[in-house]
Amino acid sequence: MIVLYIALGLCVFSLAFSIAYYFTAFYNGKRFDVTHNVLTGPDYDPYHDEMVSLIDAALTIPYEEIYITSYDGKRLFGRLYLRDPSAPFFIQFNGYRGNGIRDFSGGLQLALQKGGNVILTDQRSHGRSEGTTITFGIRERKDVLSWANYVCETYGNDVPIYLEGISMGAATVLMASDLPLPENVKGIMADCPYSSPIDIIRKVSKDLLKLSYITYPFIILSAFIFGRFNILSSSSVDAVKHTKVPILIIHGTGDNFVPIEMSRKIRDANPDMVTLKEIEGAPHGLSYLKDRAQYKQSLDSFIDKTLDK
Repeated sequence: MIVLYIALGLCVFSLAFSIAYYFTAFYNGKRFDVTHNVLTGPDYDPYHDEMVSLIDAALTIPYEEIYITSYDGKRLFGRLYLRDPSAPFFIQFNGYRGNGIRDFSGGLQLALQKGGNVILTDQRSHGRSEGTTITFGIRERKDVLSWANYVCETYGNDVPIYLEGISMGAATVLMASDLPLPENVKGIMADCPYSSPIDIIRKVSKDLLKLSYITYPFIILSAFIFGRFNILSSSSVDAVKHTKVPILIIHGTGDNFVPIEMSRKIRDANPDMVTLKEIEGAPHGLSYLKDRAQYKQSLDSFIDKTLDK
């Protein structure tokens, strides 16, 4: 009987811990406007005014609201900046608990300066897109395919497409790289991606709880039971091994949130298709602000090299 009570207690504890983990890491139901909710702390405070200035500038650029339906019936929102329907389309994907405007205020302007069209998306369970569970790229990668197909269906199969993401969005586009993307997807540009969903969650758990290996089974359990997805079913590393799409990764060496070693691991999985540009000293997601000239040069060179292929 004692053994039974102990087993029951462990089950209750496991379930309670898994519920807590789900609502902490994966659930994003009651969302608020995070447009000006920029990162804070010693790494980010020196860039605060620049971040806010970029966001304010992005908010002044006219756009058209568009929606698509995901593979599982979610209504996904995007901002369309249409300049020339025959020019390249840059489809951009935001990071964890962010939105398109906040996370791509700089990338939006770079793409427009390049003469391209932009679809600035709010990823599922973020911003104005439907959904309540963040799956760290597992489901989101299929939304990347849906947005690429939308461009082809609306503007033709010949228009060049580039997929861009930052942080979780970067991992999302990389995990989409082995899906049956349209042939006119010319390249993928990923800013500070993680190597896999489980890797980044374990890293953050270790930083916050100092118990990464103990929490490991609860992470998998909470995703499976309450999020209804398998967090181990895809990773950036595994996807790029099989991709046929050229990839540019940009990552700051001063990133204390997503270690640059994760991008190096992704690069090493397929060095023929993946180029890694390291920005010295840049914190997480701030490579553009740390060195705008080098960032822009890397993007321009990559686009010029891949556009006519």
